[in-house]
Amino acid sequence: MVVLASLIMAANLKNFVQAGGLFPGGFTGLTRLIQQVSILLWDAEPPFTLINLLLNAVPIVISYKFIGKKFTSYSCLMIVLTSVLTDLLPSHVLTTDILLVAVFGGLINGISISICLFAGATSGGTDFISIFLSERYGIDAWNYIFMGNMVILGFAGVLFGWDKALYSIIFQFASTQVLNSLYRQYQKQTLLIVTEKPDEIYQQIREVTNHDATLIKGTGCYQNKECNILYSVIGRDEVRKVTNLVRKTDDKAFVNIIRTEGLSGRFYQRPKD
Repeated sequence: MVVLASLIMAANLKNFVQAGGLFPGGFTGLTRLIQQVSILLWDAEPPFTLINLLLNAVPIVISYKFIGKKFTSYSCLMIVLTSVLTDLLPSHVLTTDILLVAVFGGLINGISISICLFAGATSGGTDFISIFLSERYGIDAWNYIFMGNMVILGFAGVLFGWDKALYSIIFQFASTQVLNSLYRQYQKQTLLIVTEKPDEIYQQIREVTNHDATLIKGTGCYQNKECNILYSVIGRDEVRKVTNLVRKTDDKAFVNIIRTEGLSGRFYQRPKD
């Protein structure tokens, strides 16, 4: 999966990003910006591999220390493969329509990052920062990283024209939306489950997700009958699995799924290693 993600990302960089003159944001975009500045000032383009590896050196150390050794090792493989393949792969102009380049290039970029994350790795740079913030503070940081990327694109706009910078924002927005749709580990959902079998369902939640639950005693107003309400917060990627188990355990259970915007307190995160 890491090799596939590297190949897709490198091909996207050569066939969409570079062909369209875009800046994709993150350390990849910063690398492209440094390359373009070098061409502008010295009429020479330094290797993508060298710049990208140097920029990722500090985030790699942070990831190794705070996130996990295995996660960092796979991420290093992703960074190296993407960098080398970007230098080696030929560039083909698939379309000259820059809007198509921005939209579909962003979609493909989001898909490649998602594949990488599903494999237990990251594409480096700001992705390391996003994972660190999500692990440490329990927040879905991708949109914050998107705002940070606007700073890089602002510099690109000042130096190389605002048309390419604005199209690059479309590219980054499309990529972020795909990522938010496909990779849901750091998004959280609240479950309110009205059931006659609270103990059995709690055990299912505990065994499958390692999350806890709170049992609330209530009264059903229609039948004026006592009922049990299980309250639990789980990862968005775990919702379908849990609701299927609830349905198998108690086919009469009522499940209300609520998007959790913020969370304060202890919440279990699966370790990367």
